[in-house]
Amino acid sequence: MASRGLHDADPLDPSVLLLQDRHRSHFVETDQLQEVLRPRQQMRAFLSLWRMDPRIRPYVIRAGFYGIYRLGHISIDWPLITCLVERWRPETHTFHVPVGEMTITLQDVAIILGLRIDGPAVTGTCMLNVPQLCGELLGVTPPADAVRGLTISIRWLCQQLSTPGPDADGVALERSARGFLLALIGCFLFPDKKGVHVHLCFLPLLRDLTQTSTYSWGGAVLAHTYRELCRASLDHRCGISGCISLIQLWSWERLHVGRPDFGRSAPYPAPPFAHALHDDDVDAVVAEGMDDGLPAEPVVQPEPEAEAEPEPALPLGCRWRVPLTRVLNPSGVLLLYRDQLDAQTSDQVLWQPYVGEVVEQLPDICLADQEIWRTMSPLICFDTVEWHRPERVLRQFGLHQEIPPDCSYDQHLHRVDARGRHQRDWATYHSPYIALWETRSARVIHSPPSVGMMDFQDPYMQWYRRITRRFLTPRLHRDDMRFHTTADSMNVMIAAMVDIVDRSRFATAGEHR
Repeated sequence: MASRGLHDADPLDPSVLLLQDRHRSHFVETDQLQEVLRPRQQMRAFLSLWRMDPRIRPYVIRAGFYGIYRLGHISIDWPLITCLVERWRPETHTFHVPVGEMTITLQDVAIILGLRIDGPAVTGTCMLNVPQLCGELLGVTPPADAVRGLTISIRWLCQQLSTPGPDADGVALERSARGFLLALIGCFLFPDKKGVHVHLCFLPLLRDLTQTSTYSWGGAVLAHTYRELCRASLDHRCGISGCISLIQLWSWERLHVGRPDFGRSAPYPAPPFAHALHDDDVDAVVAEGMDDGLPAEPVVQPEPEAEAEPEPALPLGCRWRVPLTRVLNPSGVLLLYRDQLDAQTSDQVLWQPYVGEVVEQLPDICLADQEIWRTMSPLICFDTVEWHRPERVLRQFGLHQEIPPDCSYDQHLHRVDARGRHQRDWATYHSPYIALWETRSARVIHSPPSVGMMDFQDPYMQWYRRITRRFLTPRLHRDDMRFHTTADSMNVMIAAMVDIVDRSRFATAGEHR
């Protein structure tokens, strides 16, 4: 058996990680890439501009997005996101950490964000008549300077729809709710590169808000998140968009690296209004771009009214909307995060965090679609199609992990996006994948329950060590005045011990012949 040592940078078996030469980890190992990615988020700016009118609250609840609103803004730990992107593999849609593969699954999206994962795919046509569509569903027609292609300024939506009049009827309130939901979608779930515009392809899906709640928004968010992780992990990318909060909250729920501590006695926090949020420098800088050339008119907010309806149960991600402390776990240092992941052990991973008291207070939608949590199906969001690979992370479902089957990397599918394709009907273009999604219940992976921690010499771990790069931290000059990683020495020690065990087994086998 070939053992891995400190100088074995690339996989011994290159049959899985086909993009290693373009991957971020390759440039990290050669010390060519030390910059921290800059996640792009606008949720803080959105909440400061548009405090939800209590009268549209029932519409937001009906559409299934109230949990997203209550989750609100999460200050992003940029080095943590960068460290995770360095571990993300586009070939498998998983994070390759030292103890095996892990990924964000449909289960994580449902429980953390409270979005529906079952239902029709989020797709449709981009052949839109913008003035007609906005006039019908929003009640206002945007000026030319508020529209770019098929995207619309979020600030303009705030200025036009955030303050329905005191005598607004049901039609006006529903239009205001559509504008609020469209801006929420653009700021939190599917932000563009700058986070100041939102694509109007989502607006037709908000026509009937009761029908809106039936779509697989969780599957669409996961498809978009996978695509953004894939893009950020290749070719010296310096930024990342998508639902960054989902990535960070997933990491906090499952990994020890950069995880803050908080009071468990109050899992459901107060509403995430802007005045109670923590500052986030990158969001504050990018928020200035939300003006986007429009007049900087003050947004007048109505006085909050007493809410008669009881507060709905909130998704698990909302429990992180409390004051957090990092006294016991230092944060914000990329080199430290890399070293902690390089030195990771199985007992530092929460393979099944959603058990017991954690899930007792969750809304029904978080646990409603468990039968497809492990579906091996394409995830769809208009132009984006990405495969869900639960067969590679069965330990996250409490099941025994075998060596997974080969998964082909479809380079053409990764290249398909909406750029230059503004007049395309994506429901027709991706109809073969939509048909596969519609039969998602027929492709659920099964496996026996796992028992205890996986052994170092388990067949899966032996295979995994051959096909991956477990250690990313580059060797450093031993400068007395800088941080010294511990993973270097630990890796050498492990490689030496494995080599000793292998030699002893060979010698013992020779004596018995």
